Amino acid sequence: MFASCNDWLDVEPKSQVKDKDLYSSESGFKEALAGVYSIMTQEYLYGKELTFGMLGVLAQEWDNLPTDYTADKDYKYENTKPEVRIDSVWNGLYNAVANANKLLEEIDGKKSVFSGVNYDVIKGEALALRAFLHFDLLRLFGASYAENPDKMAIPYVTAYTPETFPQRTVKEVVGKVLEDLGASLEYLKNDPIYTGKTVTETDDNGYLLHRQVHLNYYAVKGLQARVYLYKKDYANAASCASEVIESGKFEWVKQSNLTDEKMADLSFSTEHLFALNVVTLGSRAEKYFSGSNSVFAVSESTLLGYYESAQDYRYLYQFKTGTGLSNTLRYLKKYDQLEGNGTTAWPASYRNKMPLLRLSEMYYILAECRHYTSGDVLAALNEVRHHRGVADLGEADVTDFDAVLLSEFRKEIIGEGQLFFHYKRLNLPMIKGTDADVIGQGVYKLPMPKAELQNPGWVSNK
Repeated sequence: MFASCNDWLDVEPKSQVKDKDLYSSESGFKEALAGVYSIMTQEYLYGKELTFGMLGVLAQEWDNLPTDYTADKDYKYENTKPEVRIDSVWNGLYNAVANANKLLEEIDGKKSVFSGVNYDVIKGEALALRAFLHFDLLRLFGASYAENPDKMAIPYVTAYTPETFPQRTVKEVVGKVLEDLGASLEYLKNDPIYTGKTVTETDDNGYLLHRQVHLNYYAVKGLQARVYLYKKDYANAASCASEVIESGKFEWVKQSNLTDEKMADLSFSTEHLFALNVVTLGSRAEKYFSGSNSVFAVSESTLLGYYESAQDYRYLYQFKTGTGLSNTLRYLKKYDQLEGNGTTAWPASYRNKMPLLRLSEMYYILAECRHYTSGDVLAALNEVRHHRGVADLGEADVTDFDAVLLSEFRKEIIGEGQLFFHYKRLNLPMIKGTDADVIGQGVYKLPMPKAELQNPGWVSNK
């Protein structure tokens, strides 16, 4: 856990193969790309810690949580369990970067092995993954733009090598992220989700189907919107978010697909710009969101503070009543895996989805950009509310826009890891649910592994 960056290259999932034969065929490149996504699904990354686990705890989303997270909840990052968890995140994300870099290092010399548009799509996804992973490393370990864009942060690693890359400033890392995303989009202009080309199971065994579980063209546009908002470039953030919205590729969940508790689209999957396919998500949901003492849960009173209407689809359909510790606790349902209603199987398109980018976020980005450019914030906020079964906001309701945005965002993405990043991006002095001085204590910047600070020229991100 305390290894230096050289060891990022040594930790590989079972699907990864060191032999260069992996990169001698198109199927090998497909497997290598799948390997990067596979790393991301692990519990020490987006399969738990960077969604409902550590990041959910740091954002004070849970009233009940496993005892292993007591120190995390109090922001005692120096304690053993948080330190091990944080180091695993650092090493895991850079391991995924290393695997993406290895693919990118090999792909141009093997262009002839690809059929159709697979070269462009695979290279585009690998570039986007490198950007996605670095941006989250920055959001975890670097300062925010709101704090100091010139503060030294993390290295941006662009080669598969044991050599140590230099630290870069927050501004430099964001620039590199946007550079990779721009390059990615040029390749992903051949993505079927963008071109509109129909793909069937008979086309390359359906390889280019199910684009929402890949960093597709519009997911990259959505990520661009997120990054531009981070650097307060409101014009570009609004433009990118609008392109995603206006594409019409992502549909709001229908209430009719939520009412049958045995057949419900619990994660609102039609709205995912990008989600991971976590094949063991059902067992994780059963382990971490069920009726026992050591699970993540929210009190009924907290939820009622989140959702002003009991008719809100999220309140109605994404939580279940607790048993065991207290029947006043409510457990998140969005990751439960259902069996169907006895005559019809639960739709495959709903299964195993861990959302990392949502359609609703694009509307929140648009609203925030309009707020800072004297535009109409209500239309964007109310579009989401309309599709959640709650009444529209009026002008008088958005006088304190920052508080309204936080409220709207919090109830939308609970258990998805984004709330902590929202607090950090705005450098808010308080996280709801704790009295900690989050700015004074440096809560928003996780400590880098001690071994990394021994690299020549590196300085503490704190």
